[in-house]
This record gives sequence, structure tokens and C-alpha cells, in this order.
Amino acid sequence: MSQGVNASEIAKMEAPSEAVNPEHGLPESFGEGIFGRTLFWIAVAFSIFQIVTSFGIPLDRPFLGSVTLLHFLMVALVAWAGWLILKGVRRRNVLDGALAWIAVAAAFGLILYFGGSLPSQVVRALHVGFLCLVAGAMIGNHRATSSTGRALGWGIGIAGFAVGLYQWVLYNDLVVRAGELTQADMIFGIAALVILIYLVWQVMGIALPIVACTFLAYCLLGHLLPTPLDHRGYTLEQVIEHMSFGTEGIYAVPTLVSATYIFLFILFGAFMEKAGVIDFFNDISMAVFGDKKGGPGKVCVASSALMGTVSGSGVANVVASGQFTIPLMKRFGFPSAFAGGVEATSSMGGQIMPPVMGAVAFIMAETIDVPYSKIVEAAIIPAILYFGACYLAVHLEAGKRNLHGLPKNELPNAWTELKKNWFLITPLGVLVYLLFAGYTPLFAGAVGLSLTVALILGTAIAAGLAVPALRVAFWVALALISAASLAASVTLVLVVVALLSIWNAFSGRGRLTLQACVDAMADGARQALPVGLACAVVGIVIGTMTLTGLGTIVGTWMISIGKDNMFLALVLTMVFSLILGMGIPTIPNYIITSSLAAPILLNLDVPLIVSHMFVFYFGIMADLTPPVALAAFAAAPMAKVSGLKIGIQAVKIALPGFIVPYMAVYDPTLMLQPVPGLEGASYWLAVVYIVVKAALALTLWGVAAIGYFLTPLSWWERLWAAAAAAFLVLAVPITDEVGFGLAALFIGYHIWRTRRAAAPAISG
Repeated sequence: MSQGVNASEIAKMEAPSEAVNPEHGLPESFGEGIFGRTLFWIAVAFSIFQIVTSFGIPLDRPFLGSVTLLHFLMVALVAWAGWLILKGVRRRNVLDGALAWIAVAAAFGLILYFGGSLPSQVVRALHVGFLCLVAGAMIGNHRATSSTGRALGWGIGIAGFAVGLYQWVLYNDLVVRAGELTQADMIFGIAALVILIYLVWQVMGIALPIVACTFLAYCLLGHLLPTPLDHRGYTLEQVIEHMSFGTEGIYAVPTLVSATYIFLFILFGAFMEKAGVIDFFNDISMAVFGDKKGGPGKVCVASSALMGTVSGSGVANVVASGQFTIPLMKRFGFPSAFAGGVEATSSMGGQIMPPVMGAVAFIMAETIDVPYSKIVEAAIIPAILYFGACYLAVHLEAGKRNLHGLPKNELPNAWTELKKNWFLITPLGVLVYLLFAGYTPLFAGAVGLSLTVALILGTAIAAGLAVPALRVAFWVALALISAASLAASVTLVLVVVALLSIWNAFSGRGRLTLQACVDAMADGARQALPVGLACAVVGIVIGTMTLTGLGTIVGTWMISIGKDNMFLALVLTMVFSLILGMGIPTIPNYIITSSLAAPILLNLDVPLIVSHMFVFYFGIMADLTPPVALAAFAAAPMAKVSGLKIGIQAVKIALPGFIVPYMAVYDPTLMLQPVPGLEGASYWLAVVYIVVKAALALTLWGVAAIGYFLTPLSWWERLWAAAAAAFLVLAVPITDEVGFGLAALFIGYHIWRTRRAAAPAISG
């Protein structure tokens, strides 16, 4: 190449086209024709509904004098309708505009039915209803081979949405007669479960529906089982009332979190991608790491870590980042399976990478009732160790194969990229500040999303200002106005966004930018499908726990084991999580396993956050563990090798993900958790000690797994390194001393052997 290239250009040149999203098996589009456009605007309406309800925007309260936001909304809708009528009179095509108007009006109509402030139960029911509608319509648009099949898909989706509307219309009546279901309640309650389970089956595979149906069967038939697995018995009406109404079944805490935090942060990631942040991260990674030994692999690790700050989905990271990193790694000499393994491992790490992490982190914060910042704090050191080990694996493999980096003159310049696009990460910086300043994730996400949209719209406006001084003045004014609005309320920030949207509507470039924002809203709704559906259906498991007391039964059994052997209880929890994760995604895996195992670990004196993090980590590792490794199989088409081979490589690279949780259980300082008797300097010395020990152990394990340190290792040297690492990890008296001793001897011997082998070559 004669000229420099950046990450986005490499992606275009080398990335294979991905037909479907591996998380839900559906194409990354809404379909063709009128059905596709209708679904697109339904998805936009879904996002509007979630934004308004998540932000808690008071549409019916006075905003300027006696004027409310509702008045502004009515004026905007009337003006929009008038414009469409005028276009129609002029014989222009207004179908798409009419669909958009209906969708937006319907979204606000759902909200205004309760005066602008919807009860939590209604928000959850409509959230699941929208998910069912979008999922059913996607299936109808993409999988149907006939008009009948398409009608069936849409019909199932509409029926799922009707279940949500039923609770929207009859909310007050349902509250009054709680516990006494009518025949109509029974019909809609059964329909809610059947439709949800069917759609999850179609979108996410059969494993999770089998789990849900097994737990439902236990509710209805568990009284027939022998002691201690039996319960007192429940009628169909009791089970339906518990699962389909109230907040214990499919509308439990996971659905609440999906309808608020998770959806908001998915939208945040979608808008950040539209703003160009993903390309910016890729270019920075290329600039910093591209010329290093094994540069393309290190770019993969760095870009995945950075992407993890805005995208909590590991599989989404595999698809987005792997499109250019995997072909690039292969081109520069890395084996296909190793390239796919690096991408899968580093991308899955995005779920434990602060500040945003994965959706599970928000569910965890809500479940155990701790500030989200505490979850992030606990994840910082393990995340650094995880990505450090991935980076080391690439470095060692590159040394083993004598692979060099990309030519410096073909790479972007980091300083140039920062000067040109530094402003792209300001919303992320504000988000991080708010999370650690004690604000709720909901508020921080709302502000981050608002600022990202303002940034996108502001960039389009500034590009149209020919005079540099005007551009500077515009950005300064926008920053000051946004800061002042933020100090007052999120609502004012949205008003700023609305004004920027109006400004953009009157320029060609601005209208394209507005369309990109609308596309991001639709994309966010589509990306929420696997997460939202999983959160809803796994509520059946939670409902079974609260209805029958199954968690207590399992807990009593595991506690009896753990009292005699804590390590065995941890291994059983790990195996259960890995097996469960082979069939279902991380979110339902965490919810199910944490419902059963995390309270048990807590009763065995494992700190609260550590016990939940233990479960969380192995839920992630399940996506890398053969034979069913979703992240590995997502990387397979790009690596052009079997997912099983990628999974084997990923397990070797991801060893820290298996080791760190155990170390944190026996020494909680690894997750910055308080330890009785340790305070001040002694506490931080303990933190430094465990970090150094963990880093050394992971380095030795990486060396043993790759078979290379400064030079290739013999089989007995690999065993030596692995033994030293094992002693460092074991929480038994004197093992640390033995581990450090073996490590020092191994490193000293290897350096001596390397220098002795190099001496004849130098003298010759």
C-alpha cells in the first residue's frame, strides 16, 4: 500500500458480509416494501415510548408558564399532518410519512393515557408487548415464504402487543381485583406465556423455552414429586396470576431493568456508533498498537476493550469489530482459529469492561440493591487482568511465529485522530463522571444519550458554517447551553435536542443527519430483542422461585456441601453456570444461576458483590466454552474455520476469566471489597499484593498455554510454568511462597537458557 489506511477502510476491503445477527438469527434490517417500512416505524415508536418513560419526561406539567410539553407536541403533530396533507395534494408520495406520523402519535398516545406518567407495571407490560410485536413482525418479514406465513408472524406479534394493551387499558381494574382473575384475564394471561415462549424459541433457539417450560411444569406438577422437591400444589389460575400479572413473573425485575437501563444504554450504543465512535476507537487502536509485534491481534484486543465501554453485548462486539480484525490477523500470519479466538475472547470481555459493562451489570445492581458505581468498581481490576492476559496471549503467539506489526506509514496517526475527533467521546466522559458521582444509571444514561444526539446534530450544523470562527462560537454556545440545561433538568436537554432537530430539518445535510438519528432509534429497538425477550421469559424462573420456594430447596442442599468444602460448592456453581450457558445467553444464565447459587455463596460468607460477580463471570465464559460457544460461532464465518476450534483457542486465551473469580472469592480485595481488619495503607498493600500475584499467575499460565516466553518452551517447562501459576492461585498456607519460588526459578532458568542459546550465534 502506498497510502495509509484506517480501520473502517480495512473493514470495507476485507470484511465478509454478515447476513444475520447471531444473537437472534434475524437479518439486520426490517424487510422490504410496505411491511418493512411499517415495522421500521413501529421500532421507532418503541424507542420513543421507552425514551419518554425512562427519562420520566413530564409531558402534562407546566414547562413555560402554563404551557406544557404536550402543547408543543400537539403543535408539532398538527404541523406535520398539515405538511403531509399539502404533499398529498401535490400528488407526492406520503405513505412513509403517514406511517411515521401514526407511529409517533401512537407512541405518545400510549403515554398520555395515564397523564404522562405510566405505572411501572404498565411500562413493563407494554415493553414486552412491543418486543413481541417487533419479533413477530421480523419473523413474518424475513422467514415467511408465503403471504400466509407473513400474516401468521404479524398476527402473533400483534397478539403479543395486545396482551400489553390489555394491561394498559385495564390496569386499575386489575389492581382492584388482584388475585381474582376473570375468564378474559385467564385467556390473556395464558396467551402472554404462550406467545412469549414461542417467540423466544423462534428468535433465540429452543434451550431457553425448555428451561422456562420445565419451571412452569414444576409449578403445576411439583406437588407430585418426592420430598424434598415437592411443594404444596398450585392451581392453573394461581400460576397464571403469578406469572402473567403483577411483578413476580414475566414482568419481574429483569423486565423492569430491560425497559429502563438496558434499553437506554442499547440506544446510547446505537447513537454512539452513528456518531462515528466505533470507527474512532478502531482508528486509535490501529494507531497505537498496529505497529507492535503481532499488531493486528493487539488492535483486536484494544478495540474490543474500547468498544466494551459503549456496547455491552459480547456477540455484537464480535460481529462489529471482528469484521476487520479477524481477516487482518489472518493476513499477517495468525492461524484462523487463534484469530477467531482472540476476537471472541476480547469481545466477550466487553461485558465486564467498565464503565458501561453488559446488561447483566444493571440487573445485578437492581437485584442486590447497590449503586451501579460499586459494580463498576468491583470489575475494574478483573477487567484489566482479563484484557492484559488477552494482550499477552497475542504477544506470545506473535513471538512464537515471529510475526511483526503493520508498517507505521500505513497506520493512522493517534495524535491527528485525537485532535480531529476528540469530541466524539465527550458524552462517554460525562456518562462516566455521572456514574461515579453517585447519579443513577438511568439519569446518567439519559444524559449520555441526549448529549450524543446533540453532538450528532451539532456536528451537522457546524459543518454547514463556512466561517471557522462561527463554528467555534457555535460549539462554545452549544456546550454552555447544554451544561446550563443539564444543571436544570434532563427535560431541558431534550428541548435543546429538539431545537437542534428543527435547525437540521431546514438543510439537506441536516435532514440526512436526522434520518441517521431515526435509523439509530429503529436499530436500538431491534438490538433490544434478544436482551428484552430473554429478560421477560426468564421471569418465569424467578416466578417459580418466589411461588414454590425452589431456591430454598436447592440452597439448602448446596449449603450443606459448601459447609464442608467451599471449593466444591464453587465448582458446582461454575459447572451449573457453564452448562446452563451452553444453551441460553448470559442474561438469563446470570438471573437463573444467581437466583439459585448467589444467595448460597453469600451464606457461605462470600461478599455480596463477589458472589454475584462469580456467577456473572462464568455466564460470560459459557459463551466461549465448547461445544456450544455463541461468541466463537459468531466469529467462525469471518475466520472461515469451525466454531469448535475457535472455542478451544478462546478457552486457552480466556483462562483469566476462569481463574480470577476463584481468587476473588478467597481474597475479595481483588474486587476492591472491604475486608475485616484491613484499613488504610494495609488494605491497599493487600490490594497491590493480590494484583501482583494474580498478574504473575496469569502470565505464567499464558506462557504455558502458548508454549513460548522469550523462546519456545519444552513440554516440561510448560508444566513448570503451569505448576507455579497453580500454586499462586491456590488459597492454602505456604502455596504463595512455593508459587513465587517456582516462578522465580522458572524465569531465571529461561533467561539463562535463552542467553546461552544466543551466545554462540553472536560469537559466530
